[in-house]
Amino acid sequence: MNRPLVGALSALLLGGATLVGAGAAPAVAAASHPQAAQAVDFAGTVALSNCSGSVVRTAKSADTDPALVLSNGHCLETGFPDAGEVIVGQSSSRSFTLLNSSGGSAGTVRASKVAYATMTDTDVSLYQLTSTYAQIQQRYGIKALQLSDSRPAQGTSIKVVSGYWKKIYSCNIDGFAYRLKEGDWTWKDSVRYTSACNTIGGTSGSPVVDATTGTVLAVNNTGNEDGARCTLNNPCEVDESGAVTVRQGINYAQQTYGITKCVTTGNKVDLSLAGCALPKP
Repeated sequence: MNRPLVGALSALLLGGATLVGAGAAPAVAAASHPQAAQAVDFAGTVALSNCSGSVVRTAKSADTDPALVLSNGHCLETGFPDAGEVIVGQSSSRSFTLLNSSGGSAGTVRASKVAYATMTDTDVSLYQLTSTYAQIQQRYGIKALQLSDSRPAQGTSIKVVSGYWKKIYSCNIDGFAYRLKEGDWTWKDSVRYTSACNTIGGTSGSPVVDATTGTVLAVNNTGNEDGARCTLNNPCEVDESGAVTVRQGINYAQQTYGITKCVTTGNKVDLSLAGCALPKP
């Protein structure tokens, strides 16, 4: 994983997306998205103490619901979850710096709990905030980013938006890894970027935004730094037959559409919902 900035040298997979920088070349629209790409900025993203994240909602979320912050499981303040571990409803008072469109601080929001987190099959954390979406918009003028409820397509033009570094990386979805293995962790159906998204430590947890629709498709989490095989900070791809491929310098994200199948009324995570495939405790 891309290491979190704090303790990066000793931390393992740190969902860090490679910074592309605000002046990165604009993404080329994918053939499947003929319409012009919309502007993607920092509004709604957050900076954690060591990672990036974003305030997100589903299509069913109400303005009066407690807001959710999306980041990586490996960005938890309590450390990396073990392989097979799933965290639900863990108390948290973590604070997040909420960013405006230009990357400046709009204010601070605070968690009440970790609604869900794991590094099994995916690398995700969802914090529930003490503020509702309506309160955040009223106080700070910031709207949440919406999670797409559909699996992204190969070739899609994307932006990886790092609240920690205040950098935006532009590239395309190159393809998908059937399994992505790093150290003790294995993730399913991971998004592989084209080489322009050379994310780094601190970009872990950054939302991967569809450059055309503005919806969140995935959460940035790792990359192969040294060309090593399946070790910390050097994930490898494993196909259906077990064949292993190492792509040095290539970075990855975990899809998020599955989260929308597991959130019910009141923005509550309900792992028993029909169609919810997130790992259970």
